[in-house]
Amino acid sequence: MRPIQPPPPTAAAAGRSRGRRRPDLTLPLPQREPQLAVPLPLPPPSNPSSTAQNQQPISFSELNRVHRIGSGSGGTVYKVTHRPTGRFYALKVIYGNHEDSIRLQMCREIEILRDVNHPNVVRCHDMFDHNGQIQVLLEFMDGGSLEANHIPNESILSDVARQILNGIAYLHRRHIVHRDIKPSNLLINSEQHVKIADFGVSRILAQTMDPCNSSVGTIAYMSPERINTDLNQGLYDGYAGDIWSLGVSILEFYLGRFPFAVSRQADWASLMCAICMSQPPEAPATASREFRNFISCCLQREPNRRWSASQLLQHPFVLRSSGGQREVRQSLHQILPPPPQRPLSSSSSS
Repeated sequence: MRPIQPPPPTAAAAGRSRGRRRPDLTLPLPQREPQLAVPLPLPPPSNPSSTAQNQQPISFSELNRVHRIGSGSGGTVYKVTHRPTGRFYALKVIYGNHEDSIRLQMCREIEILRDVNHPNVVRCHDMFDHNGQIQVLLEFMDGGSLEANHIPNESILSDVARQILNGIAYLHRRHIVHRDIKPSNLLINSEQHVKIADFGVSRILAQTMDPCNSSVGTIAYMSPERINTDLNQGLYDGYAGDIWSLGVSILEFYLGRFPFAVSRQADWASLMCAICMSQPPEAPATASREFRNFISCCLQREPNRRWSASQLLQHPFVLRSSGGQREVRQSLHQILPPPPQRPLSSSSSS
C-alpha cells in the first residue's frame, strides 16, 4: 500500500504563510564604504616571469645596438640595450631570406622556445621579423662562452657538467633536442651560472617530424651515427647525440684541447675518419676513476649505451659538486677570464 501523501499547499495557504512574516524583523544590509574596502588578493600566477614579460612586451624600436658579440654560419649576435629599462640583451639576427614555409616553421619553433624557462638555459625573450630578417632577443650572458677554457680541476668541471646537464635534462623532458652542444654554445655570466645557448639549430621533436637526421650543427662535436648514417642502422637519436656532444665538450675542457687526433678545424674527411672510424676518446689515466667513467658513459659508440641526461645527473662525478658549490663557484670565477671590455659603438637603433 502506498503511503498517503499530504496534499500540496493551496495558493491561499501559501499566502497565509507569507503573511505571517513580520516586516519589523528584517535586518538591513550593511552599507559598504569604498574608501575602507580592501580587495581580496588574487592567486599568484603559475609563471610570474612569463606573466611579467607578457605585461611589458619589448618593442623592437626600443633596442639600441651596442656592439657585435660574434657571428657564425647561421647569423650574427649583437649586444643591445633596452632604452626604457637600461637592460642588456643579446639580439641574434638570422641570415637569409627564407621561403614562407621555412619562415613559418622557424617562427613556430621560436614561439615554443619562448616558453623555455630554466636557470641553465639562455632565455629567449622575444622574436621580431624586421626588414625580412628574423631577429631573436635573448638573455645577455656577460661572461661570454667557455670556448678555449682549460678546466683541469675536476671539482670545478663537475659543477660545470652538473649545470649543463640540468639544462639538457630540462630540454629533453620538453622534447627539445639542441643538436649543436659545443663549448662556444655554453655561456657563463658574472654570477657563475653556466647556460646552454644558440637554439638557431634546435628542433622540436614530435612524432610527425623526421628523426633529426639533417646536417645542421658542427661536425667536430657530432656523434658518429649522425655523421655516418650507415652506423646504427641509419637511425639517429637526437637525445643521445646531445650526450655525445656534451662528453666531447667536457673532455676538451679537461684536456685544454680538442680530444681527437685531429684539429676541430680539420677538413670534413679527416674529422669523419677520426670520429667514426677510431675508438671514442677517453680521459687520461691521471684523471679520477669517476671522471674517466663519466666520459665513458657519454662517449659510447652505440647510442643506446650512452647514459641519459637524467642518469648522468646521478653519476658520482656530477654529485661531487653538490656539497661545496660556493667554493666551486669561487674557483670557477678565478679560472675563467673576465668578459672582454669592448668600446661602445653608436647608439643608433638596430
